[in-house]
Amino acid sequence: GAMSVDSITDLSDNTSKLLEALQLSHPHELDPRRSRGKKKPLSLNPITWQVPRIVDRCCTHLETHGLQTVGIFRVGSSKKRVQQLREEFDRGLDVFLDEQQSVHDVAALLKEFLRDMPEPLIPRELYGAFLSTASMEGPAQLETLQLLLFLLPPCHSDTLLRLLRFLAEVARHAESSWDPQGHQIPGNKMTVSNLATVFGPNILQKEKPGEKDASDLNFEDSAAIILVLQRLIEHHHSLFMVSPEMQCDVLRRLFQTDPDVIEYLLRRK
Repeated sequence: GAMSVDSITDLSDNTSKLLEALQLSHPHELDPRRSRGKKKPLSLNPITWQVPRIVDRCCTHLETHGLQTVGIFRVGSSKKRVQQLREEFDRGLDVFLDEQQSVHDVAALLKEFLRDMPEPLIPRELYGAFLSTASMEGPAQLETLQLLLFLLPPCHSDTLLRLLRFLAEVARHAESSWDPQGHQIPGNKMTVSNLATVFGPNILQKEKPGEKDASDLNFEDSAAIILVLQRLIEHHHSLFMVSPEMQCDVLRRLFQTDPDVIEYLLRRK
């Protein structure tokens, strides 16, 4: 994760709970074109963007070098090289991933990291709640998913958003295309459904890896996991927005109960 400088922990516990519940970003922050070349605006959550270095660097490497690689997450990798990269990240080294690194090794490293997290990106206590949305449809399903995302700790929320942005970009290159000169650009064949099948069990885990019955998912749970992750990939941009109306409502409540928090946020802005 990232170290927070002007931390929310400076505030009392009860006020920080309300701010932590609003860690999702303002719509303006989700558009990279708005922040290019200037300081990025801050969300209501005054904690810095918290994405593990290994996740961000793996995603960036694959976005740069792997989008045209067929079956990017299905082809085997070198266990020895993946283990070496993993150990370098574990030791806190500034690991630089360039074109010399195998796309398949980096892809395997990303999957392993997500699989072996002590607490998965979607905490186990919310496993059943997220899976229950698979039986919903339309706006009700998306509204429920958004409210559940509000419950994620900031570091989980930030990391999940980074991953979903990346997976959506991979899916956009699933089909073959043609460049202006008429040359075919091969697709990677990793559709949203394929990506959800690969990553779903790593993000939504009922039991810890290695525990009894950890890999013994029934068909209904497996299908629900895939469907839920598909929806998260397809709608990540809107799901990770706090509406202006909700932000104003929270600010009004804070102004009545904790005006010092308003001053704190204005200083951060």
